Amino acid sequence: MFANCVECFGLCCVALPFAASSDFAVDKDAGTPCRNLSSDFRCAIHSSLRQKGYPGCTVYDCFGAGQHVSQETFGGRDWRKAPDSTSQMFSVFPIMRQLHEILWYLTECLTLTSAREVHDAVRTARGDVQRLTQGSPESILELDVPAIRADVNVLLLRTSALVRSGFAGKKKNRRGADLIGAKLRRADLRGANLRGAYLIGADLRETDLREADLIGADFRGADLRGADLTTSIFLTQFQVNAANGDTSTQLPKTLSRPGAWSTSRL
Repeated sequence: MFANCVECFGLCCVALPFAASSDFAVDKDAGTPCRNLSSDFRCAIHSSLRQKGYPGCTVYDCFGAGQHVSQETFGGRDWRKAPDSTSQMFSVFPIMRQLHEILWYLTECLTLTSAREVHDAVRTARGDVQRLTQGSPESILELDVPAIRADVNVLLLRTSALVRSGFAGKKKNRRGADLIGAKLRRADLRGANLRGAYLIGADLRETDLREADLIGADFRGADLRGADLTTSIFLTQFQVNAANGDTSTQLPKTLSRPGAWSTSRL
């Protein structure tokens, strides 16, 4: 479920639209190749995306859906050489991306020993979703992804409750909270429910976020220098990429420190 761009036909750079904003320098329609996409499907400005006005690209993660659609669903057919498959491939990609994101969360559930009582149900759900990813393009296009997400979310919520149950008296339900620009330096948010919280530009320096549920939390521009996220749950690479941090930021072992982060310590 990790993205391998070498095995992908640049699907995120073609299939998806974007609008001129602080995240992208120009407008691009869905199905239109990005002007920076090279003939070998690599990004011509990959090393300078932020400097050239494309920070939105640096925080995107397909969870491995790109190579799956390119190499498995469409059997290695390059969309440029198989124009009859182009429209279908571009439509399948965002659906596959959602399925792979779901698999990411279910896989993480199985690593959480405090949620072992739901592991059997999680394994069953993960197997069901994996089988859906192996379907034909036609079957994938017919999937009711919101319904799949709703079913899986029951397990994710139960997992979250089990992981955070050990922090009675410290639990904070800030689900979906507007914490844009909030001053939370050195806050004890261990075991907090921050699902879908807006933490854009928040000061989270030296904040304890262990065992906090961070699924869907918006960390764009948040200051995570010195923060401890080692055992936070449902944190993804693209959330980390959207934040600011340094060498003192502690991350889960499954995630990488963004190259754009400061190499100095707080």
